[in-house]
Amino acid sequence: MLKPPVEPEPEAMPDAWASVLVVSGSVGAGHDGAANELAQRLRALGVHVDVEDHLRALVPGAALFLRQGYTQSVGRVPALFEWLFRVLEDSRFWRLLLALLCRTSCWRLMRWSRRRPYSLVVSTYPLASQALGHLRERGRLRVPVVTYLCDPAAHRSWIHPGVDHHWTVTEATARQGRRDYGTPMTAAGPLVPERFTRVPAERGAQLRRELGIDPARKVALLVAGSLGLGDVAESAARVGEAGLVPMVLCGRNEELRARVAEVPGAVALGWRSDVHELLSAADVLVQNAGGLSYTEALVAGLPAVSYRCIPGHGRANAAVLEGARLAPWARTDAELAPALRSALARGRRVPQLGDPAEAVLALLVPADTRAVELVDLTAARRRAPRVPRPLRPGRVATAALVTALLAPVLARRSS
Repeated sequence: MLKPPVEPEPEAMPDAWASVLVVSGSVGAGHDGAANELAQRLRALGVHVDVEDHLRALVPGAALFLRQGYTQSVGRVPALFEWLFRVLEDSRFWRLLLALLCRTSCWRLMRWSRRRPYSLVVSTYPLASQALGHLRERGRLRVPVVTYLCDPAAHRSWIHPGVDHHWTVTEATARQGRRDYGTPMTAAGPLVPERFTRVPAERGAQLRRELGIDPARKVALLVAGSLGLGDVAESAARVGEAGLVPMVLCGRNEELRARVAEVPGAVALGWRSDVHELLSAADVLVQNAGGLSYTEALVAGLPAVSYRCIPGHGRANAAVLEGARLAPWARTDAELAPALRSALARGRRVPQLGDPAEAVLALLVPADTRAVELVDLTAARRRAPRVPRPLRPGRVATAALVTALLAPVLARRSS
């Protein structure tokens, strides 16, 4: 008989002045990308962060069903995925079934939440938000829960009345969520690594030369998520006909990469770790899902066009982006060339966006706390030493570093 997996012991971090649990979902790369970036930013500020995969908390077989069901339905039966997206929005019966599935994760979620005295739980995955909201609503989870929406379009599956805060990347998503669901939402900003904002212009030109792209041509970077879903090869052909060089990120989909390689003039790329540099080499992004790839382009200032969007959240995201004038949506092949011209005319614009890590700090640190009092915040979360001992120079340095890092945040909040 197989023994249940043993939960790993939490890593000892005596110098952390607060602890946060982040729950993601390993479906695609967007949810994990946001979770890991938030964790990295908070750890740099002295916060202990644990990141967990919600799919590990569900009943056996559910993770495989969710991953394969998503990939197969979008790739092979798109009408089925569109139908499911709609019924989860409109049908109480199907939302109840989804809620029952999510609640199978509650036991494991509670076990995770009790490993250490967390001050906050953040979810970057809608099913995790449903389960955490249920636990919060029933009083079983005593600390606040934040849902961080990774998509430009809010959907009912992201929203739960038991969740304390719903955060979005842009104000456009927050407005849509407030309008359609009556749920307070706050634009907290993107969770994208800083390297996306710091690529030298000459690196983009160098990368074009390495890929054999004529420096005089306009380049469209086509993205379809980590799984390479949608009519990507056809999109590449149409982009080429519009006069641009289609540079296509095929993710881990080698079959797609082979098809794209047959498109005249297309540059077919597999899984890449230098997406930030590819964005600097492109003149416009062409996307079909509107998730992490769009957010990366937004942070880099690269204009975007939505085209041949995948069903469900892909089309919903495109509608929100178009409504907010963030990215035109080419619904037909005939609309693609005008949409590309419009985006190219817009050019690069790096927006002023918030930092979700600062929003987390605003919840962890009382609004009237002075920077010099931050040292005392660590006391409640550490075990008292049995024998008094002098304060180590290293601890003084740590306290000074935390104070210096958080002082600008507190100053902004007090102004």
